[in-house]
Amino acid sequence: MSEHKKSDYNIDDENWRIISEHPCYDKNAQHKFGRIHLAVAPNCNIQCNYCEREFDCVNESRPGVTSELLTPQQALEKTKQVLKEYPFIKVVAIAGPGDPLANDETFETFELIKNEFPDVTLCMSTNGLALPEKMPDMIRVGISTLTVTVNTIDPEVEAKICDHVVYNGKVYKGVEGAKILIEKQLEGIKAAVDAGMVVKINTVLIPGINDHQIVDLAKKMNEMGVYIMNVMPLINQAAFADMTPPTAEERKKVQDACEPYVKQMRHCRQCRSDAYGLLGKDLSQMSDKRRHLIQIKK
Repeated sequence: MSEHKKSDYNIDDENWRIISEHPCYDKNAQHKFGRIHLAVAPNCNIQCNYCEREFDCVNESRPGVTSELLTPQQALEKTKQVLKEYPFIKVVAIAGPGDPLANDETFETFELIKNEFPDVTLCMSTNGLALPEKMPDMIRVGISTLTVTVNTIDPEVEAKICDHVVYNGKVYKGVEGAKILIEKQLEGIKAAVDAGMVVKINTVLIPGINDHQIVDLAKKMNEMGVYIMNVMPLINQAAFADMTPPTAEERKKVQDACEPYVKQMRHCRQCRSDAYGLLGKDLSQMSDKRRHLIQIKK
């Protein structure tokens, strides 16, 4: 299937409405609707070799960074202010700077947001390690869109990407840790799809490591009912600082090969953990004057 349409998916009308207002799930929505990321989750339960988290970063635009960490109450107050000033924002998300499911503050925040803004779409981005055990909490607070970062379903390859995982209080390295991570990711994705969540996967394209396996991953995600896939270029930092990121042409080739199996997100901006506004027009990185002009325009 080269063209993806509603009949290809077992998605009800309400979730189609949610998709149509989610800038990451619908390429047309990115021009009309925005999202806010609340940076309440500093801790992470795995260490990826391409990840470098920063909690007081103001001059980079990438996942894993924020200018400040928020408490749940601070996150609620920020959401009140932002949604009042920019009503085109329809999605409230938690995407780090660590893993949301490794932080109790995530669900405290979602509870506050749900009670104050029952009509917004609640969204989360996770590595998936804790998905199966946290699924009841996710259903309880009303998360409807979920992104899981899945880079491979081959433990030998995952062991090259992920240095270690922390599961049930124990550190697992190498293939042993990779097997646990992949098992929990797949179990969690199935549970999320079964619960009616609209699932996106993020896959970091790492030349020479997982580039030859991403089409097989897309086929597996198709079987599991994943709605959309985001093939992201490697940002060469941390343990992978000396690696060469893929070219735009290499990324497009992989996306084109995956498109018959899973709808491709091609407009990703690899956002910060505190981003808000339209994709590619991050208000958290703009001057007060520029934000004021956008507020008036909208």
